[in-house]
Amino acid sequence: DHSKTVLVVSEKGFGKRTFITDETGEEVYRITNRGGKGVKTIHVTEKTGQLVGILAVEEEEDLMITCRSGITIRMAVSQVSRQGRATQGVKLIRLDDDDAIAAITKLASYENGKNSEDVGEEESGGGEDSGEKSAEE
Repeated sequence: DHSKTVLVVSEKGFGKRTFITDETGEEVYRITNRGGKGVKTIHVTEKTGQLVGILAVEEEEDLMITCRSGITIRMAVSQVSRQGRATQGVKLIRLDDDDAIAAITKLASYENGKNSEDVGEEESGGGEDSGEKSAEE
């Protein structure tokens, strides 16, 4: 099935999609035998960080990315570029230096709007407690 792609996201916000099979029907991700070392799916560097998640997705689905700081965004899977198997990917979300991706999940497509900027939500927590303590002092 050429419609399914493998989506990978790294902890520093890089991600990409790769076809499971190429145009000729040949598998991009070869099957390895017992004792094999696996198949490289993303080029991991200090710039990209470690791999956070891997999902089998289709073009019409959405992707939700959650950061350690609590920020959550929702974007269409179709907005993530398709690249080769052993590449580093493209920046999906801009993060602060001390933040990282905590989790990813796929969702059914958002039916009322296609623009991820209209759909995305940002949340942050913990700021109010520290403000109240300094106001009491």
